[in-house]
Amino acid sequence: MTSTPNERLLRSGTGVVAIGVRRTFGPVEAVRGIDLTALPGEVTALVGPNGAGKTTLLLVLATLLVPDAGDVRVAGHDPVTEPDAVRARMGWSPDVFGLYDNLTGREYLEFCGEAYRLGRTRARARAVELLELARLPEYADRPVHTMSRGQKQRLGLARALVHEPEVLLLDEPASGLDPRSRVELRALLRSLAAQGVAVVVSSHLLGDLEELADRVVFVDRGATVGEHRLDQLPPGTVARPWRLRSLDVPALVAALARNGYDHDAPTPAGVDVRLASDEAAADLLRGLVSDGVPVVACQPVGGQLEAAYLQLTEQSR
Repeated sequence: MTSTPNERLLRSGTGVVAIGVRRTFGPVEAVRGIDLTALPGEVTALVGPNGAGKTTLLLVLATLLVPDAGDVRVAGHDPVTEPDAVRARMGWSPDVFGLYDNLTGREYLEFCGEAYRLGRTRARARAVELLELARLPEYADRPVHTMSRGQKQRLGLARALVHEPEVLLLDEPASGLDPRSRVELRALLRSLAAQGVAVVVSSHLLGDLEELADRVVFVDRGATVGEHRLDQLPPGTVARPWRLRSLDVPALVAALARNGYDHDAPTPAGVDVRLASDEAAADLLRGLVSDGVPVVACQPVGGQLEAAYLQLTEQSR
């Protein structure tokens, strides 16, 4: 019998694979059949609405929840029967986590390094490296409780990297980060993937994910509903907004109304029009130019990943 790609990865001893994962909490079926693959050297985005089962799945992968059913491997090991082996190879940064507020940044990372049995000398060296990586060197000797939400988020990511894991699991890693820190986070995760780490990211910042991820797994109501490479996303069927800018806004609005286009009120950024496809956008632009409307910009609001996500949530209403 021919094995599936997921089954082959299950036996490969690399990356992350989950097949048919189920988990209930009393009468609530939080996860009812999620499949996921995350390959070494790639960033895999886990995308879905609130309550879709993303965090529950990550907790299973991180050895913190036992699934009711399914096959799971993280770096070749079963989180249920081999939790210590998984934790030695996996870094985990949850959306909400506890820190030892009275320790300094250096003490906290040294403590985590020694907990991973790096040895005192290596743990100290690793703490220095990670404080620089997280742009927190000024907090080396300052208590954690003096850090902002975003700084604590960066410290949590540094903690997840302390033992140089093969697999990195991140739940909303950009929460609380300023725009510059989000750009630096994307660069860091791409760098880790280039070094062969299998990175799994769950986030609602779809613009960030589109610039970061190699693959996306869509989940809804506890099940996988799609798994695609970012450059192979299927075309959407739900209208999404396109933003038009013109040197003559009244003429633009009049032309849109005359031709029956569904549009928003003008703003300083332009006029948003809901269109079903790229072809519809091309037809609209062609017509506006023919009508003599001086259009200077026409572009989608949000990327293809966001459009696919909006289509998924529209279908689940």
